Amino acid sequence: MAQKINPQGLRIGLNKNWTSRWFDWNNYSQNLEGDFLIRKLILKKLKDSKIESVEIERGAHTIKITIHCARPGLIIGRGGTGIDSLRKEIDANIKKSYSLYAHRNSTDKKNLLGDIKKMQYPKVNLSIEEVPQVETCAAIVSQNIAEELERRIPFRRVIKQALTKVTQHKEVLGAKITVSGRLNGAEIARDETVKEGRLPLNTLRANIDFAMARAHCTYGTIGIKVWIYKGDIFDNKKQTKA
Repeated sequence: MAQKINPQGLRIGLNKNWTSRWFDWNNYSQNLEGDFLIRKLILKKLKDSKIESVEIERGAHTIKITIHCARPGLIIGRGGTGIDSLRKEIDANIKKSYSLYAHRNSTDKKNLLGDIKKMQYPKVNLSIEEVPQVETCAAIVSQNIAEELERRIPFRRVIKQALTKVTQHKEVLGAKITVSGRLNGAEIARDETVKEGRLPLNTLRANIDFAMARAHCTYGTIGIKVWIYKGDIFDNKKQTKA
């Protein structure tokens, strides 16, 4: 059996960076749970905005959240009303997670409400950044494939068209798309893969963008995986084609 690992997790510290940047030894589990709830809220509320990634940086009393997406106008809204409402929801979610964490780990139940009221909640700084090239982003490509599969478009046509659009760009040297599940409503689940160009998964300096998505169809769930190879990186500033 082959042992597989996430290509982005394998390259963290080499040519990839953490999406959550903070360290707090005393409140590690609380911050980890908070990051998970923040990402879950953003991905659920902004599903139509084609989000690539959500970066979270924590300071002493601040949380900086950067959303990379393909449609920033849908998030910002008219006059910034959309981003203001999103910030309020994130603030409410953070306060709820802090109170739940305090309730689970409190030893003095009598003074629990007083301790919750005295809590200092971090200030949320929210920023939106647009993804420059949508066709070369694995996360957005996988989301587009999932939407088309949910509309019952034949899966072979979907993945072949997606692969063609990805490989048309000069910076892309190779790509692979895999779909697995009850394809076209078949009774037995299987997987189908299309590939073009080079894809050196074991080369650590290779800049490989990887993402997964799920298509919730009437006959079951179909998993989607996308790999995009964009050349080699020999340092943080220089990227060369193979």
